[in-house]
Amino acid sequence: MDGQKRIQSALISVFHKDGLEPIIRELNRLNVQLYSTGGTQSFIEGLGVPVTPVEELTTYPSILGGRVKTLHPKVFGGILGRRDLESDVAQLEEYAIPPIDLVIVDLYPFEATVAAGGSEAEIIEKIDIGGISLIRAGAKNHADVVIVPSMNQYAELLRLLKEQDGTTTLTQRRSFAAAAFAVSSHYDGAIYNWFSGAQGDLRLSAGPTTVLRYGENPHQHGAFHGDLAGLFEQLNGKELSYNNLLDLDAAVELIEDLDTIQGIPFAILKHNNACGAAVRDTVKEAWDAALAGDPVSAFGGVLITTARIDKATAEAIDTIFFEIIAAPGYDDDALEVLRKKKNRMILLSKPAARSKVKVRTALNGVLTEDTDAVVPSAASMNTATTKAPSAQEVNDMVFATMLVKHTKSNAIVLAKGNQLLASGTGQTSRVDALEQAIAKAGKFNFDLNGAVMASDAFFPFPDCVEIAHKAGITAVVHPGGSIRDQDSIEYCNAHGMAMCITGTRHFKH
Repeated sequence: MDGQKRIQSALISVFHKDGLEPIIRELNRLNVQLYSTGGTQSFIEGLGVPVTPVEELTTYPSILGGRVKTLHPKVFGGILGRRDLESDVAQLEEYAIPPIDLVIVDLYPFEATVAAGGSEAEIIEKIDIGGISLIRAGAKNHADVVIVPSMNQYAELLRLLKEQDGTTTLTQRRSFAAAAFAVSSHYDGAIYNWFSGAQGDLRLSAGPTTVLRYGENPHQHGAFHGDLAGLFEQLNGKELSYNNLLDLDAAVELIEDLDTIQGIPFAILKHNNACGAAVRDTVKEAWDAALAGDPVSAFGGVLITTARIDKATAEAIDTIFFEIIAAPGYDDDALEVLRKKKNRMILLSKPAARSKVKVRTALNGVLTEDTDAVVPSAASMNTATTKAPSAQEVNDMVFATMLVKHTKSNAIVLAKGNQLLASGTGQTSRVDALEQAIAKAGKFNFDLNGAVMASDAFFPFPDCVEIAHKAGITAVVHPGGSIRDQDSIEYCNAHGMAMCITGTRHFKH
């Protein structure tokens, strides 16, 4: 039936021992012959379970500081030998090579060592050689061998051992083999990226795959490839959707920039754009100011902050409908308030490294680029006009430039007092974006006198600064670079406006 095989022998060589004990005890119950090395062998012996050292099998000790332990014909012959091929069986008997039916491996933590800032020597030593070879060998011969390539597959193996008494089907072994090659390709991709500095040919392998309810729309399939649990712990609510993840990605990138400003940032996003954002002394004040930016668009939005949510803030937030909130902590009474809606997605943010490369499909290929890692600061606000901006205007221009950096182009952001007043997003004309922002600010009764304007790209003509001036805006910031920059500068000089040029464009498509 479907190529059933019984596990009679197992080679176990893992870095992480978490979750291994119940598997060892189950294999012992099934009278499986165990082989192991080094720390794993000591772990098994500590459980009181019989185990044969690999050195006894190979008659060779572990050498070169542990670099060579399992790389031996008596190990790989036992894994790769084809049980239904007479010549293979004969050679196994000739050289006294015992067949190995199960291989459990957990590779050296290469990526974790890189992320932790390990030295080059430490990182090199975490390039697993024997383990990756065992994984590939076991997967290649999955017709006879079960390969467990990481601790992520421990639970499935344990289930099969208990429910099927050590017997597996070809379909199950093939599934383990697929996971094995996913692990090996990801591991090799991470090593390549470290050696190349993530430059050159694309090597994309983001980690485990989570199938989503659907893609951007219900008729589209969707999946997330990566370790989402490493970034968020979900405390409440339904499963995250494709669109939720896109909004969260935009939210995390924005809040990381805003967190460089003194105070507590809070942002509300819809369709990857901020519709509310503010920095204040308390999380409640930051929420109130962010919501005031556009209380209509906040409906169904994604909320994010870098501060712990207290009960007062939770009660204020609870007055509107929103999809997701992400924060690094929640008071118990705040969680009680927020959990009243069972589908509301409450996420606990975790500090974690994110990709430094953006990837998207285009035409019949793939585009890659570095992330936009330039964080606007007061130092990047270079005065281009006779009138210099005030200290408050500089602060507001930094804040506004952070927002416009994370807004779909063409984009204009209007801000005052570290609060988003309005934005013009995704327009085909910069003038349209500005007029949209001014109209929106008026809709929510914001006074633009003394406000600042930020643009994601240069002003090709002085029309935008003229419109801004007539609306009461006193300072503008843009990247510069137009052959007509001087026209906009001269308009500002003639009308008492301040202008700063950053030299950095922030298109977002």
